[in-house]
Amino acid sequence: MRDLVFVAFLAAFFAFGFRRPFIFALVYVYIDIVSPQRLTYFLLNAVPISLIAVGLTVGAWALVDDKKDSRVAPRQLLIVLLLLYCFATTKSADFPIEAVSKWEWVWKALAFAAFLPLMLRTKLRIEALLLIMILAASSIIIVGGIKTVASGGGGYGQLDLMVTNNSGLYEGSTISTVAVAIIPIILWFTKYGTIFPPDWRVKGFSYCLVFACLLIPVGTSTRTGLLCIALLAMLMLRDSKRKVLFLGILAVLGMIAVPFLPSAFTDRMSTIKTYKADESASTRLAVWKWTWDYAKDHPFGGGFEMYRQNRLSYDTETVQKVEGTTTIERKLTVDQARAFHSAYFEMLGEQGWPGLALWLIINVTGLFRMEVLRRRYRRQLPGEEWISPLASALQMAHFCYLLGAAFIGIAFQPFVFMLIGAQIGLDTYLARKRSEAAWQPIRRKRAPPPAPATA
Repeated sequence: MRDLVFVAFLAAFFAFGFRRPFIFALVYVYIDIVSPQRLTYFLLNAVPISLIAVGLTVGAWALVDDKKDSRVAPRQLLIVLLLLYCFATTKSADFPIEAVSKWEWVWKALAFAAFLPLMLRTKLRIEALLLIMILAASSIIIVGGIKTVASGGGGYGQLDLMVTNNSGLYEGSTISTVAVAIIPIILWFTKYGTIFPPDWRVKGFSYCLVFACLLIPVGTSTRTGLLCIALLAMLMLRDSKRKVLFLGILAVLGMIAVPFLPSAFTDRMSTIKTYKADESASTRLAVWKWTWDYAKDHPFGGGFEMYRQNRLSYDTETVQKVEGTTTIERKLTVDQARAFHSAYFEMLGEQGWPGLALWLIINVTGLFRMEVLRRRYRRQLPGEEWISPLASALQMAHFCYLLGAAFIGIAFQPFVFMLIGAQIGLDTYLARKRSEAAWQPIRRKRAPPPAPATA
């Protein structure tokens, strides 16, 4: 029965695309985030719905969409350059078969991110993209939030997010990072959304969704989520007009929430200050050291999945205090083929210094451009009230991603590259609007044509 519901929903979604071709891009966004083919037992598993959606998107843009307002931004070219560089490293990868498996989804994420801004020529399209991204992610977040409340907390690697495949947004640390990152965008819709005007129903749903987003790090017991919440609070303080009141509300909410936090979450968070006793944290440090040493001898990287060759040995420390006596017990741990647990070291190990540099430029430029827009439109002239808050929300979301990426191997996470595509679309849309505004006064000042001669 559930399969039939998914099929009917996707069929209706596709049907709307034939009336408004841009909707095909939104269908692809939904499929890429939710992966409905992984949630069904038959029907969708046998049909390449993702390929169909992207084919219709590109075809509709090429044949039907108005391209006179489309612009190509430097970051789109950088994304294409990163795509080509990844293709080259895949050809010379240390593990060629495994590298091809990752390349098959990475190139789609990069190519779609470079293509997406070409279709974001209006405010409505930018808003629609962000809305579908949030609603698609919320289908996972709401389930996780409900199960967290119902079970009193899930635990690290134990919260069931509809599928057993621990990949994409269904992985605990990844969904925690994304859930916290989209909070400022959700709040933007409570003030400036136009597709669904921000009445009491929209605001009520949005605030409940924010609460569910905050529950995800609790349910997954991920330290990354807690760090992202702390960072987001500091970033929101920057934009708050009443900073003292904002800090007071945070303090009160924190004191109220602490007694209700499950023991699995608090025990997990306590390992932040005792990382040497935590095998997961010790493994990260060992992998990062190994990757750094590898990059010294292989500056152009080893291609996708090159971490499979690592061999690690490290000590974990356990501190025990008994009757005033402190005992430190060290244990030697040997491991191999451990993942990077960091997007930065993922890029360094797989794509080398050139790939890491390209990836950092793409991300840091996004932060810089959103800061430029945030400041430029801060005066909020009539009709421009929505711009500075949206640029700020996209920047905060990007900051949260970059912090979470320090502890998760999500360098090529499609959701984040869609977010980058939205940033580029907003930037190019506003650049075109400024160009049109500057051109109109010039046109008005032109001298009228001479009157025809009379006899």
